[in-house]
Amino acid sequence: MAIVRYAPFRRPFSEAALLQNRLNSIFHEFGFPPEPTEALEAGHFVPAVDIYEDAQKVVVKVEAPGIKQEDLDVRVENHTLTIKGERKFEIEEKEENFRRIESRYGSFVRSFTVPQTVDTESVAANYEAGVLTVTLNKKAEAKPKQVKIEVGSATTASSASQPKQVEASAA
Repeated sequence: MAIVRYAPFRRPFSEAALLQNRLNSIFHEFGFPPEPTEALEAGHFVPAVDIYEDAQKVVVKVEAPGIKQEDLDVRVENHTLTIKGERKFEIEEKEENFRRIESRYGSFVRSFTVPQTVDTESVAANYEAGVLTVTLNKKAEAKPKQVKIEVGSATTASSASQPKQVEASAA
């Protein structure tokens, strides 16, 4: 059961008019989808991002074909990785006889929270074949390390004080 606000001084049929307006807007949007150029003019360019992590590093790959290296900006501040860029619409043709432009243009900003295990001082970025790869190395204490465990021997009393070394892996 829905809660309906009570308004004793409403005009008759005002709810019907409201319903009519809502239905008109729904049918208008359904019948006339927005043109692709409307989204492009507004600058709705968001590149795809892949993020993966292993024991030594976190890698962020951004698909940014057609963007010049000088139009990309990568920053790490307060455990936040921010990638900014802009794909500019450049027409080299003297005649503007384009019938359809589906490529997306404009500026973008992508921000990601970096885990506390990442060393924010050792960040590397590489841009090749339209893919920006940002590598964030993990801190030394965050990496898994080999720990030697000493085990006492119960065979003799004198050898009980002499520990044996056994290798074990701790994550």
